[in-house]
Amino acid sequence: MDKVNWGIIGCGDVTEIKSGPAFNKVKNSSLIAVMRRDGEKAKDYAQRHNVPKWYDNAGELINDPDINAIYVATPPSSHEEYTLAAISAGKPVYVEKPMSVDALSAWRMASVAKEKNIKLVVAHYRRGQQLFNKVRQLIHEKAIGETRFAHSAIYKKAVTDTEMANPSRAWRVDKEIAGGGLFNDLSPHQLDLMYYFFGEPVKASGFAVNQSNQYPAEDIVAGNIVFKSGVLFNGIWCFNVAPELEKDHCEIVGDKGKIEFSFFEQKPILLTIGGKTESLVFEPLQHVQQPMIENVVNYFLDKGPNPCSGEEGVRIMELIDAFNLNKPINT
Repeated sequence: MDKVNWGIIGCGDVTEIKSGPAFNKVKNSSLIAVMRRDGEKAKDYAQRHNVPKWYDNAGELINDPDINAIYVATPPSSHEEYTLAAISAGKPVYVEKPMSVDALSAWRMASVAKEKNIKLVVAHYRRGQQLFNKVRQLIHEKAIGETRFAHSAIYKKAVTDTEMANPSRAWRVDKEIAGGGLFNDLSPHQLDLMYYFFGEPVKASGFAVNQSNQYPAEDIVAGNIVFKSGVLFNGIWCFNVAPELEKDHCEIVGDKGKIEFSFFEQKPILLTIGGKTESLVFEPLQHVQQPMIENVVNYFLDKGPNPCSGEEGVRIMELIDAFNLNKPINT
């Protein structure tokens, strides 16, 4: 393989700006075809994004001889099915986060990829962004001294009745499709970055509650992680606060200072040492997944390491399960 020719399974909202256009902007990469069960929507996407082919059947896209790599961007309940189908066809896979509906499903995906010797990457794409790599650099260079703990707070207003009536939004709080509620949708970003920053977790536990009973999935989750390094993490995700109380904040505290940043909002990193705070500003990305996709392409072309392996994806799903389902992680 000297060029990655992509096929996308599931050309929904996430592919419109965050990822889809980037496949044609990365060197040695082209988007060849897209698939959606609604053929008219697949055709519309292909026409709007100048994609040569479109399908309403995943098997036909996977077996298209012009395609040599698959991006699975469907809701989590079908990630395993499509990933294993692509692996069986001998094609490497870039699969959206969360990797699947639970850790067991994710483990099956990673195990088959390893057994078949087919490359698999999980789309924890913040690993590719300069802002979060700067946070990681500051931690590893001990800019704040020895890291003691990290705290993450994600507060969101309740889902509206209009959103619940929209299938393209409502699936995120359907356990059968998403594996859980909005926690499963958003927490992979926070939990993967903690893993990326601090390394192997050794203990994790949490609690999940449905407070508002607006939908069957839990709408508030809290949890803790102990990392092998000794760093402690605690986080809370609440999806039923008043709009004016929405929050997106992470604080990493060391014995000489602290780092503060947001996961979703375009805010600078705040580095506080000795009572003085410095702002580190980064330009927003047009396509937030583009740096990660570039790393994936290099990996598929044997020009770089795996930016987020299937095994790492399984670890994040174990943390999600530990928080949301009160399942202990394997140590």
